[in-house]
Amino acid sequence: MPWIQMKINTTGAQAEELGDALIENGAVSVTFQDTHDNPVFEPLPGETRLWGDTDVIGLFDAETDMQDVIAGLEHHPLLGNGFHHKIEQIEDKDWEREWMENFHPMRFGQRLWICPSWRDVPDPDAVNVMLDPGLAFGTGTHPTTSMCLSWLDGLDLAGKTVIDFGCGSGILAISALKLGAAQAIGIDIDPQAIQASRDNAERNGVSERLSLYLPHEQPENLSADVVVANILAGPLRELAPLISVLPVSGGHLGLSGVLSSQAEGVCEAYADKFTLDPVAEKEEWCRITGIRR
Repeated sequence: MPWIQMKINTTGAQAEELGDALIENGAVSVTFQDTHDNPVFEPLPGETRLWGDTDVIGLFDAETDMQDVIAGLEHHPLLGNGFHHKIEQIEDKDWEREWMENFHPMRFGQRLWICPSWRDVPDPDAVNVMLDPGLAFGTGTHPTTSMCLSWLDGLDLAGKTVIDFGCGSGILAISALKLGAAQAIGIDIDPQAIQASRDNAERNGVSERLSLYLPHEQPENLSADVVVANILAGPLRELAPLISVLPVSGGHLGLSGVLSSQAEGVCEAYADKFTLDPVAEKEEWCRITGIRR
């Protein structure tokens, strides 16, 4: 059957509260999308990550009286009378097929491709990681993940050990293994992320070389030739004493999940132990890399 979609533009800080208001006023589902039309796919496990201007989109049954919905929402303290919104009718579609059609193999750097399982591999001789898109833990679509994948592709990982701090789907650890790393270690605070990483590693035939830990389970004195952490600026600063000791002397560090405006503060937290490269930027996000002194 057809559906009615209501879209409200707001700030990231208010998005979750307005999503709840839409549900309370009859929406059967709510999604969040940034105003650059990039779906917010990669929260830190257990958190809602929304940045900048955000569209809150509610989906309603076609029989819904939207005037009643509007009247109900006008009583919300974040909206009020005459709040800005857009309502449109949505055709009934095979939504799963529609969703699948929007995802294509993506190339990162010179060798690496991330490929959905239902698509043909563009280059059988390339380094291909099979990973299906999902809303929870990351698939390469977000600029921060994209920059980390390109960085890993540019390193000589042959025989190296890689730590993926905040591994989520395992995309970075698995890609490192496919790019030649001897072993990888994934650490995450969310058991669902650990399971997702384990499943994806098995799908890609690298599970025997990937060790996965919740923080309280990880071995003492972990170290690696390459450490990558694609999380958030706040945790990166707070956890700098822990993350800084993970790379061996001369080892590589890659940090992302950081807005360009936050880069200076994160760099300051690591500058005493690392020789840092110029900050790489993409779509208001940045990647910080360096070598352990």
